[in-house]
Amino acid sequence: MTRIAIVEGDGIGHEVIPVAKNVLELLHPEYEYFSVDVGYHRWEQTGCPCADRDIAALKTGDAILFGAITTPPMKDYQSVVLRIRKALDLYANLRPVKGNGFDIMIVRENTEGLYSGIEEIGTDRATTLRVVTRKGTERVVRSALRLAHLRNGRLTIGHKANVLKSDVLFRDICVAEAQSSGVSWNDKYIDALALDILQYPAKYDVVVTTNIFGDILSDVASYLIGGLGLVASANIGDRYALFEPVHGSAPDIAGKNLANPIAALRSAAMLLTYCGDERGSERIEMAIQDVLTEGIRTRDLGGSAGTREFGEAVLRKLQE
Repeated sequence: MTRIAIVEGDGIGHEVIPVAKNVLELLHPEYEYFSVDVGYHRWEQTGCPCADRDIAALKTGDAILFGAITTPPMKDYQSVVLRIRKALDLYANLRPVKGNGFDIMIVRENTEGLYSGIEEIGTDRATTLRVVTRKGTERVVRSALRLAHLRNGRLTIGHKANVLKSDVLFRDICVAEAQSSGVSWNDKYIDALALDILQYPAKYDVVVTTNIFGDILSDVASYLIGGLGLVASANIGDRYALFEPVHGSAPDIAGKNLANPIAALRSAAMLLTYCGDERGSERIEMAIQDVLTEGIRTRDLGGSAGTREFGEAVLRKLQE
């Protein structure tokens, strides 16, 4: 039996993830769904946002649907998301951005880089170690190349090798892997790439880059389709997979039925693709588009529908 872990997280995660779960339960009532409770609210209650038993529970699932997590800027607070990514070795972060005339997949290294977690904080100086390894780079670029082979066969390597020596290693490894794979490739400085992808999105197919650059670039690219409320992501490893909307926990609108659930719904669609149900994934996207076409939109898209109302409209479309 396929087992799906459901993690609502914090803030609007408690509103958008149930919408996505309802869709999954409609399409796959035979799946087993179980909840795992982690996040900042757990830290406030217990002093531990994510325990070893929570990691063990996540590992029992075939896939994870994950909500937004609050990460306060506190030196003694460990990021739940970073811990899970490392514990499950989810080394490739996939963020699709698809719109009228363009279809981009940003592949981000997910376990090292500037999010290595190796830090020192002092009174007058704080240091974060940026880690780029051959193993980490090879496996993420190979993931990107596999996707490029399945798509349009083009790879763009985003880096800052003119300034960062660690990016020289990243770029050189990516180039060597691309050349041996037979995929057409080019490389671009990440700052120029961020502008160019907004101006000429149709030029791009698969983009691979380092951890923090990919984090920023994918958020920038979300502008092309209407913002972070519409963008899903997948965190993929060799054994485990986690799917999450890229927006934050948005505590200012949490509990007000204002959040856009599309990113969570699209994350559920990516989860179904991973589980082998490409048709189910397509049905979710078609239902989203049908609802939008009817003029049912949340407030961030200029409409008046709430989170629940939009989710109910998607369910109706799927039932039709």
